[in-house]
Amino acid sequence: MRRGGQNPPRGLLGRRWAVVTLGLVLPVLALAVWQAVTASGLVPAYQLPGPGAVWDAATDLLGRGELGRHVAISTQRVLLGFSIGALAGLAVGAVVGLSRLGDVLLTPTLAALRAVPSLAWVPLLILWLKIGEESKVTLIVIGAFFPVYTTVAAALRHVDPQLVEAGRSFGLRGLALFRTVQLPAVLPSLVAGLRLALAQSWLFLVAAELIASSMGLGWLLTDSQQNGRVDRILLAIVLLALLGTLTNGLVGLAEKRLLRRWA
Repeated sequence: MRRGGQNPPRGLLGRRWAVVTLGLVLPVLALAVWQAVTASGLVPAYQLPGPGAVWDAATDLLGRGELGRHVAISTQRVLLGFSIGALAGLAVGAVVGLSRLGDVLLTPTLAALRAVPSLAWVPLLILWLKIGEESKVTLIVIGAFFPVYTTVAAALRHVDPQLVEAGRSFGLRGLALFRTVQLPAVLPSLVAGLRLALAQSWLFLVAAELIASSMGLGWLLTDSQQNGRVDRILLAIVLLALLGTLTNGLVGLAEKRLLRRWA
């Protein structure tokens, strides 16, 4: 039996190649339907270019050396904003989840700030931080902060008191108790929060790159819209989906290592 009381998958679903293959079924089917719809002329090409047209747009931008720059700068912004936001969310979530005073002081304000739409922050960030990288990364930090803060704070409130008392009986207090007992206890919730925060970071990226940007996948989306390049719009959407899947997979790998160590 595995840790956490869950048995390992058996049969076909227990084989990695089968899991990967089944996971590709829906994307391949969607690609086939996309190709069939565009090839049959059911949808005009100016509204929905075919996969071949999107591939041509990708190779064109790649040949110019632009596509790699767009991907690199967007990934850099997301990873930086996600890292800062997740660490801040963990710290504030710990304060709110472990301290009644912190809960009373911070929760109402953070609940109000959480309800503010991402685009509402854009004018204020431009005013405060101008149009450089700081304003874009800060917006992504805001997007990554709240999922981690919310999940960690909620999970810490429900840690088994007997587990905490056992840690105290061994002389653990404060940060040592949090690091040794409470944080491992909420690790599954923390990882879930990190996954949500990463997805939110990619969502906030598009809004961030509206801030007078001249590079990045979000900028490619808006620029292509203005120029009527639907093929590039679809290309940017596909790349955002692929990058989101890739980074989510990296979080999954980190989750396995953390669970082996602490769970």
